[in-house]
Amino acid sequence: MSTEVRVPALPESVADATVLTWYKQPGEPVSKDETLVDLETDKVVLEVPAPESGVLAEHKVKEGEIVEADALLATIDAAAAGQPAAGGKVPSADGSRAPAEPSAVSGTPEPAAEAQRPLAPAARRLVKELGLEGEAIPGSGRGGRVHKADVMAWLDERETQAPPVDPEAPTPMGAPAADATAQAELDASLPALSGDAGRPEQRVPMTRMRARIAERLVEAQQHSAMLTTFNEVDMSAVLALRSHYKDRFEQSHGVRLGFMSFFVKASVEALQRYPVVNASVDEGDIIYHGYYDIGIAVSSPRGLVVPILRNCDQLAMADIERGIVDFGTKAKDGTLSFEELTGGTFSITNGGVFGSLLSTPILNPPQSAILGMHKIQERPIAVDGQVVVRPMMYLALSYDHRIIDGREAVQFLVTVKETLEDPARLLLRI
Repeated sequence: MSTEVRVPALPESVADATVLTWYKQPGEPVSKDETLVDLETDKVVLEVPAPESGVLAEHKVKEGEIVEADALLATIDAAAAGQPAAGGKVPSADGSRAPAEPSAVSGTPEPAAEAQRPLAPAARRLVKELGLEGEAIPGSGRGGRVHKADVMAWLDERETQAPPVDPEAPTPMGAPAADATAQAELDASLPALSGDAGRPEQRVPMTRMRARIAERLVEAQQHSAMLTTFNEVDMSAVLALRSHYKDRFEQSHGVRLGFMSFFVKASVEALQRYPVVNASVDEGDIIYHGYYDIGIAVSSPRGLVVPILRNCDQLAMADIERGIVDFGTKAKDGTLSFEELTGGTFSITNGGVFGSLLSTPILNPPQSAILGMHKIQERPIAVDGQVVVRPMMYLALSYDHRIIDGREAVQFLVTVKETLEDPARLLLRI
């Protein structure tokens, strides 16, 4: 009996998907719910599992092809599940018949090899491209799940354990000289190199997600009157509050107290005072949102993604921190859903985690404003006529000048600044 594997239903905003990576080839056995293929959309990578156990009979599409919802991807011969061929032979990976190996002790076939460690999509792709053994890589995720970062750390560890090379040792016969291996400095997982010796080049197609990011960023600049206003905030009060309560907070709520929850709460307070910053433009209309769905920019192996924290005005700080940790894990695994990446009325991005001191964030359409956080750095400032050293952070608010006036943008940012410099305002609502 043949079972069809089809493209799952796609959201209305996603027209099609690209076949990214096949993990099973025709003739190979598959287990129910085992990932067969990854499909890349504009927003996320979808893992398509096997609907039944059996033997993969045929690929209907190749890697790189564009498919639409419900398109036929492959067929599985479900009747062949667990059935050896006549004569004690089992199908091999290429579909041929090979004799089962007897056990050295009992004469019975050896048990199946231990199941592979669960691999996140980005890690699985990297393991395949580099020809690595996934079972040898320790995973840091739940249930031993291997992330891309785990693969890179494992490679770095192997490199540091390699024996040192004597720079004065002669080059072996047939081995390229050091200046001829400059091409190896580029990413070995990418396609073949080109160009002159010593001046390597690689041409790599954009992923759909990277192309979509580029499209949206250009669209934001072309279809909005984007302007950025700046301010700075003294983080002394937040740092002191966090230092005083972080241990009790973690013991009570099971999650660390970070900085982002303070900024989310301060932003909600400012959005409630200046509703137009929470609004969006729809052709000739302004849509004012009576809810506060805040996008949190998160770096992932495939690029920047902005999952949405819903109803932030109703969330406790512990709920916000848990949501952000969950988003970070899912972004690392490549398991963010369409729903988690759709919508949002305002966004926050933190370039400070990478060391950025000041930047101008770009709007995330159709939102009309985005807050940029930056690195906390001790600087001398004047307080009551005295020069003191304080932990300072620059803030940036990019906004759509079509509907947000400079006065509202500046007052919004001042509200965020005042709330962070005196967090008691969040309780007193002043």
